[in-house]
Amino acid sequence: MFGRAPSLEDIAALAEQAFAALPEGFRRLTGDVIFRVDDFPPDEVLDDLGIEDPFGLTGLYSGVDLSQRSVMEPSPEPSRVFLYRRPILDEWAEHGEITLEELVTHVLVHEIGHHFGLSDPQIEAIEAETG
Repeated sequence: MFGRAPSLEDIAALAEQAFAALPEGFRRLTGDVIFRVDDFPPDEVLDDLGIEDPFGLTGLYSGVDLSQRSVMEPSPEPSRVFLYRRPILDEWAEHGEITLEELVTHVLVHEIGHHFGLSDPQIEAIEAETG
């Protein structure tokens, strides 16, 4: 599909397609979330998470998840889902059995799960049931 390494814009387009392909009710429940693609997570994010290898993080949810929100205390900043291009490409290259589109969808849905207030084990259990 790509004759060169996919760009930030290519990954963003795949994420937009993945989000558009999700069930309408799921998209509606997601609400106003900003999606962003960067090459790598910032060093301070890696430090905060205790991750030494910048290739060790493919995506991140940043914000107050829906389970913690209150109408009395609006979130001070919008919720964001970050996708990290280089770690995604590295994982894709390592796992030849998955397409880039499938991997971007997986990372996007995983981070939206955090937006809904789900933990990694809860998200993994859902993925195991549906996948």
